[in-house]
Amino acid sequence: MSLNEVELTRQLIDIESTTYNEGAVGAWLAEFLAARGFSVERMPVPQDPESGNTGERFNVYACVPGQTPDVVFSTHMDTVPPYIPSSEDENYIYGRGACDAKGIIAAQIAAAEKLRDLQVRVGLLFVVGEERDSAGAKIANEHPKGSRFLINGEPTDNRLALASKGTLRAVIKASGKMAHSAYPELGDSAVHKLVNALERLLQVKLPTNAEVGPSTLNIGVIEGGRAPNVIADKARAQVLVRLVGPSEETRKVIQDAISGLAEVDFTLEIPFMRMKQVEGLPTMIASFTTDVPALTNWGEPLLLGPGSIHVAHTPNEKLAKQELRDAIELYTQVAQRLVGHA
Repeated sequence: MSLNEVELTRQLIDIESTTYNEGAVGAWLAEFLAARGFSVERMPVPQDPESGNTGERFNVYACVPGQTPDVVFSTHMDTVPPYIPSSEDENYIYGRGACDAKGIIAAQIAAAEKLRDLQVRVGLLFVVGEERDSAGAKIANEHPKGSRFLINGEPTDNRLALASKGTLRAVIKASGKMAHSAYPELGDSAVHKLVNALERLLQVKLPTNAEVGPSTLNIGVIEGGRAPNVIADKARAQVLVRLVGPSEETRKVIQDAISGLAEVDFTLEIPFMRMKQVEGLPTMIASFTTDVPALTNWGEPLLLGPGSIHVAHTPNEKLAKQELRDAIELYTQVAQRLVGHA
C-alpha cells in the first residue's frame, strides 16, 4: 500500500508529544512500522525525575527483518510546547512538529520504503528528548546497529548542513542577605548582583569561527527574590550559548565576566560538529544543535531535512507539501550515493 506523506505527517502532528510525553507517538509509530513490514524495537528511555512525568517513553528502531543497515535515517519524536493540532491548505501543512520534526519522520519512512524496494539496507531511528537533553539519542548510542552512515533529520530547507553549532547551557547564581527594603544597608541584594553580572556577560566577546560565524548568547530565564519589599537573598538566570568550536574559551569568558558577583554551573554541553559533504548538493550551516553529537556510534553523520528552522518553535510552524515530497526523493538519492547504489 502506497504511503501518503501528507496524511502521515498530520496523523503524527495530532498525537501530542511534547518532551517527556512521547509514549503515545512512539507506540503509534511502532505499530505503524510493524504493519508495513519492518522489524521494530523499542528502546526504553528513563523519565527525568524533575519532569514530573511518569509515563513510558522509548526510542523506536526499525529495519528490514534480519538485515544490518548500511544507512540509518534518524530524527526526534518530541516537540516543544505548546501542542498545536494539524491543519492544511493547498500548499502547506501546519501544526506543532510540522517541520520539527514530524514531517521529517514521514519523509524518512517514505524514503526507507523506497530504499527497501531498491535492496538498499536501511534502518530508521526515532528518538525522544532531543528538544531538552538528547536523552533518547544517548540511550540509542549504547545500542548501535552497525550502520555505516547516519542521516539525521532537522529543518535545513533540504540543504546539507556542513556543520552545526553546539550548545553550552549555564546557570548563573547570585547570593545575598535578606533585609527590609527600607534599610538596604542591612542586606545584600542577590538580584542586584545578578543584574550586574548579566550586564557584564552581555558585553563580552565570544569566540567566532570564520566559516561558521559567531557564538551567540541568550539569557532565557531570570528568577529570584521574595517580594518587592524584601532585599533578595537568592537569584539565578539560565543562559545558553551556541558554540562554534571547543567550549573551554567560552567557559572562561563567562567565569571571568561574572567573577565577584555570581557563580556559574555548566549544566549541559553539546559540542560543535562538522558533517559529511556530498558533492553537488546545496549546503548550509546549522546555527542550532542536534542529536548528531550523541549518536557517534551510528555511522558517519549527515544533517538534512525539509522545512525552515525559522518557523520551528513558533505558533506558525509549517511545512510546504512540495518540500516534503522533495525530501523523500532527496533522502532516497543521498542514501543510494552513500552506499554505492546510485
